[in-house]
Formats: sequence, structure tokens, C-alpha cells
Amino acid sequence: MKFKYIKSLLMLILLASMFTTGGICYDRAQAQPAAQSVAAAKQVEAIKVAPLTVVDNPKAYLNKNIVMKAKFDKFSTLGLDYKPAFKSSEDYISFLIKRDDTSFNIPLSEMKLFLKRTTAEKFIDLKTNDEIEIKGLVFSDALGDAWVDVQDMKITQKAPDEEKK
Repeated sequence: MKFKYIKSLLMLILLASMFTTGGICYDRAQAQPAAQSVAAAKQVEAIKVAPLTVVDNPKAYLNKNIVMKAKFDKFSTLGLDYKPAFKSSEDYISFLIKRDDTSFNIPLSEMKLFLKRTTAEKFIDLKTNDEIEIKGLVFSDALGDAWVDVQDMKITQKAPDEEKK
């Protein structure tokens, strides 16, 4: 009789622990972004959005394809090799776009944009203020910033030459 009572009590404790820790495990599983390959992301419809909108709430665009228009600022190494949102400096180059909420020359450093080096070679002649269209996947919101894997980029308008001004 005692054995049945102990067995039932242990079973109750086991079930109670499963129900209480199950929610914790579920929450942790949900907190991590779902893995999505670049190929699968290309098949999904992209959301047209302003860069500052993504920067204001990167979590809302996490694992979503976006399309943005912006002015190119410069190529950079910002964010490369950062472990929580890893993009290797051997394979990628990052670049900055300009803030569009000011008339001053300020880069939008809160958005980390990554382009494969092989693709970046096609854009070696990009100049500051060239207007570009960026298509990419927001793959992380590390540090509260938007981290974008750029899948496609095109120049929509070249900036006027400084010499002609």
C-alpha cells in the first residue's frame, strides 16, 4: 500500500514538473527566431518599407523579406564577425546607407547591411548619394539593431558628379 502511495506521489510530482517547465521550454523555443535559408526567403513576398521603420522596430521584421529605397553612404566592416549575428568578414562586406530624416550627412548605423563579397564586386563603382533599392532578409535583431542579409541590390539613380556642380 505504501509503495502505491509513493508511486502515485512521484507520478504527480513528475506531471506537475512537466507542466510547469514545459511552458518555460516553450517560451525559450519561441524566443529564438526560426531558421530560414536565403533560398527559401527569396520565394516569399517582400514588404516595402522605409529603413527608419525597420530600425524603429527590428523585431517586427525579423525573418521577413523587405525592400527599401535608400541613398548609399559607404562600404564598411561594421558588424562583421559579431558572434550573435555572425557574418564572416571573409565572405561578406557590410555597407551603410544614409539617414533620410535629416539634411546632414549621417549614416544609418543602426541597420547592419551585409552583401556577399562576390556580389559587392559588381558595385565597386558605387558613390556616396547613389540611390539604391535593397532587397533582403532581416535575420537578426541583436543589440536592438536590424541585421539584413542583402539578397539583391540595384542602383536606381546615380548621384551627380561633384565636379559638375
